[in-house]
Amino acid sequence: MKLSVIILNYNVRYFLELCLKSVEAATKDLEAEIIVVDNNSPDDSCEMVKRLFPSVKLIENKENFGFSKGNNIGVAEAKGEYLCILNPDTVVAEDTFLNILEFADSKSDLGIVGCQLIDGRGEFLPESKRQIPTPKVAFQKLMGNTKNYYTNALKPNEVGKTDILVGAFMVLKRSVYNQVNGFDEDYFMYGEDIDLSYKILKAGYNNYYFGKATIIHFKGESTLKDEIYAQRFYGAMGIFYNKHFKNSSVMAVLVKLGLKLFVKRGRPLKKADIKPSGSAIISEEILKALKTILIRPITFTKNLSELPTHTQIVFDVDYLDYKTIIDFMKSNAPSNQNTYRILLKN
Repeated sequence: MKLSVIILNYNVRYFLELCLKSVEAATKDLEAEIIVVDNNSPDDSCEMVKRLFPSVKLIENKENFGFSKGNNIGVAEAKGEYLCILNPDTVVAEDTFLNILEFADSKSDLGIVGCQLIDGRGEFLPESKRQIPTPKVAFQKLMGNTKNYYTNALKPNEVGKTDILVGAFMVLKRSVYNQVNGFDEDYFMYGEDIDLSYKILKAGYNNYYFGKATIIHFKGESTLKDEIYAQRFYGAMGIFYNKHFKNSSVMAVLVKLGLKLFVKRGRPLKKADIKPSGSAIISEEILKALKTILIRPITFTKNLSELPTHTQIVFDVDYLDYKTIIDFMKSNAPSNQNTYRILLKN
């Protein structure tokens, strides 16, 4: 088997459904399997997977084991030569895996391959490619200087080596994953992708950013940004420094400073909090029905370039493929400040 896609889910049923639809479309020409590991979600995620995706292998954990252990459980059941660690709040294009695997097969020193991530407005996410967050780099990042934190030498659409890749999308050989013992289960949430990337570098492999492939990552939409989040994030970085840099005193200062700044600033305004002025949908058949349930004005259009700014656009996948949707979002960000929704088939 060529590819095993591992999706760890916790309580994001609708994100997961959209993700699985896109993954099914992207793996139809591959010898691949899809494994969903559910971390004891209180919603109906598992029932949805059983009902709508009977070919997906579902693992139902009886408790929330966190990101690292949850993914390790999924990988233990995988049969593919390659693994894709994938967040449930992502959407992949139809050719994502084909292009990534073709590139991966061409590299003899392959560690992890990542791709270009855009958020729910189509804006590039710079954490798609990062450098090793040494204590000095981490402190600069905390102070707002990201020059040495991200791999800025690589443009978003380019291909090249990078140190650290994001856990929302990672492709690597299963043999390499097992060689470095996978995700470190000392991390519950956050930091484990940095740790895995760094372990693989230290094992003698190279990590690559493949900017020719783009996926959507609805970053932060499924995560509550509160003090618990901040404690977990900075706590995870403390584990990383104690493990790899043996400089806990420096990190202790960073953790305290980071938490202090987080609490002082309060929860940042998420882009989803900004309300659009209108909506547009590109499926004429459902327009009439939607008008009866939507409060904001709604129009049908086939020429999206004529839409005003701050418009909510609903893509109907009965008429559009995921690659077209992703390409449109990229090409129209960030100037128009539109928001997007994706309407699933049936």
